[in-house]
Amino acid sequence: MKVQWDICQIIEKRACMHPEKTAIYYEDESISYQRLLDGINQWGHMLLKKGIQKGDRVSVLMLNCIEFLELYFACAKIGAIFVPLNWRLVGPELEYQLIDCGARMLVFHDSFLLNLEAIRSHLKIDADKFVFIASGSPTIPGFELPKCPDWATDYNGIVRNQSKMSLVPPIPVEIDDPLAIVYTSGVTGNPKGAVLSHCQTYFKNFQVAVYTNATPDDILVAQMPLFHSGGLFIVATPALNSGMTIIMRRGFDANEFAQDIERYKATIVFALTTMWRMILETGKLDEINLASVRCVVGGGERTPNSLFDELSKRGLYMQQGFGQTENSAMMLMPKSDIKRKQGSIGKPGFFTEIWIEGPDGKPLRPGEVGEIVAKGPTVMSQYWNLPKATAKALVNGKLFTGDLGYMDEEGFFYIVDRQKDMYRSGGENVYPAEVEKVLSNHPSISNAAIIGVPDDQWGETGMAFIVPSTNCTIDKDEVLTYLKGKVAKYKHPKHIRFTDKLPMTATMKVKKSALKKDYAQGLFSQ
Repeated sequence: MKVQWDICQIIEKRACMHPEKTAIYYEDESISYQRLLDGINQWGHMLLKKGIQKGDRVSVLMLNCIEFLELYFACAKIGAIFVPLNWRLVGPELEYQLIDCGARMLVFHDSFLLNLEAIRSHLKIDADKFVFIASGSPTIPGFELPKCPDWATDYNGIVRNQSKMSLVPPIPVEIDDPLAIVYTSGVTGNPKGAVLSHCQTYFKNFQVAVYTNATPDDILVAQMPLFHSGGLFIVATPALNSGMTIIMRRGFDANEFAQDIERYKATIVFALTTMWRMILETGKLDEINLASVRCVVGGGERTPNSLFDELSKRGLYMQQGFGQTENSAMMLMPKSDIKRKQGSIGKPGFFTEIWIEGPDGKPLRPGEVGEIVAKGPTVMSQYWNLPKATAKALVNGKLFTGDLGYMDEEGFFYIVDRQKDMYRSGGENVYPAEVEKVLSNHPSISNAAIIGVPDDQWGETGMAFIVPSTNCTIDKDEVLTYLKGKVAKYKHPKHIRFTDKLPMTATMKVKKSALKKDYAQGLFSQ
């Protein structure tokens, strides 16, 4: 029997039980569950009147806002497939994703009009299905955000005049139907669209609830971008599913983030490692009351021990996790083991089975490095229109993550590196993440990234890109001296370049593909 159920039931049920409860404080304005549902219904009626049907793709290019979530749940209600776009992308990158998913509608903020102007004529989107929304972003003196162009329809004119009454989708939505297509960062080649279903999303909700012991009394502070799987599927959807109140901003501001913890008496706080670095640098955590916080979730990249220590001094014990667009929230570190198992990414979630597999397809013993493999109801359905890539990543229900790691005797997992980032030097495997983690503990180093580059003697060797900490200086000899005795000499980078910043993805991870591309194009020498 096919089950007719959709993710929008989350908001409908919460609005029925507690209509006036605050679902979201958006830029300090209280949005109740009922008001959120009213907006969802208005979007849903508009989509149907515009001819959007079950299975059609609706793309959004928007900053964090209430309308983003309203449209997300409205698409879920009628069975349309929601496609959030990374607003840091440039025109050609946006064009690729919009064409690849076959978008029938594009909803966008004023901030991104110029990028869209350059590619609009290449898109197969009907003229009445470009929807313009004013972002409400603060303006820069002497610069005004653009008004709605003549080729788009203003949101206020076609959404806010719609009925707030509940709607019945023309074609029933089933729980295994696609909910969203979320594009990977495209480290190699074009990005791939991971197809996520309503059912998988529900199980992620349950998984996050188990991780955090979530209740409707929780107040969650997180400023992750909603276009990313972390912001939408680990933060916003699970929080609303549990009936929490979310503190939301258009974007991330380290000072404001810290102040929001005290202002709203946050019980759960979520931030990536780079975000925590920036928050600590403000000094605000030493000026505010953190007593309300009972759960801190973070990670998303290698995290130096010093950061865990700095947070713990302030009573914030960060539980590091691990996940991918294809299977977010796979693992989390139990709170009781943070210090004892520092460096681990934790144990598999309640609805995920994970193991380490060797090249021969057999599970490896504790301590042996191999590929991290997962299965369970949280794994993606497929890659959009990529049967070969899907067949490579998903084999008999198993997701091959492309990440290398190992498990210890107690079942705790450790990331070694991405399979594609590993390089071989003198016949030895070198995992850059291992060396980067050591470098990140140096007080004069803010960030570091290492790539493998060709070498006449060793086949490949490491090239390190290092960002010095603020007001600090460091040279190559000091870097190599620091590595002595901490990692084997063959793992030391032969080439070191110092830089003011590293190319970053939307989730603040180092974009190594950009470093490799620049090297291949000869933009920097050895």
